This record gives sequence, C-alpha cells and structure tokens, in this order.
Amino acid sequence: MTGILTVQCMCGQAAFELHGEPAARAHCHCNACRDFYGSAILSATAWNAGAVQITRGETAGFTHPVRQMSRTFCARCGETLFGTNRLGMRVVPNSIVARAGGSLPQAWQPSMHLFYRHRVIDVDDVLPKYLDGWDGPQFVLA
Repeated sequence: MTGILTVQCMCGQAAFELHGEPAARAHCHCNACRDFYGSAILSATAWNAGAVQITRGETAGFTHPVRQMSRTFCARCGETLFGTNRLGMRVVPNSIVARAGGSLPQAWQPSMHLFYRHRVIDVDDVLPKYLDGWDGPQFVLA
C-alpha cells in the first residue's frame, strides 16, 4: 500500500496522515514499549518522521522521564496517535491504523518480533524472533 492514509483518534478530533510505506513493521516485546504503551506486546509500524503529519486537532505530548522516547496523543480523548523512538522515528500502533482502514493493510503486517528475550507472553507464529534488535541473534527453540 503506497500513498496517503488518514488516521484519526477515537473521538475524531485529532488526525494525522501516513505518507508512503513504513520503514519497519514489528511486534515489540521490549520493556520500554511495554511500560510506555501499557501492553504486553506493541504491534506497530515505524515511520521516518517526515512521513507522519498531523493534519487536525489539538495534540499533547509526553516525554519518558528516563528513556529517549515520547508519545503524542489527542488532547481531548487521550488516545496515543504515535510515539517517537530514540532514532527519531514515529512509532504508530497497528490498532489505530487498522481502525482507520477497516483492517491493517497486508503490506503493513508485522514481519518480525523484536526484543523477544524480554517477552512476557510466548508467541507461536512463523515470524523471526530477534532476541534484541533485528541485527542481532534470533530465538531458536531447542
């Protein structure tokens, strides 16, 4: 899927556009994502900063007190629109994208698990499970 997808928060006040294709598609199991997004696994796409443009509404932000990450959310309903990771990339939860398009586009489905050594839930699927980042060793069942 290429082009532009408009995504909005649950109340509809805030909206943003995704331009082009994500730079990465993953299920993240790291402690930071679990803590910051309040989920056992964060299923998300990562985008270059310029590919994510707020187009409507008042947003607010929160910067993690210790880690190099922040979160942008709707100032009215509080739904997270996207986060910004230590690399400056926008991290967009798949749940908000799926709601915008009726489902998550096939081309944006997760292609890997990251930081699988930190998992709190085992996942039985065929995706590669990297113990840390995607340039490190993979999880292998003994």
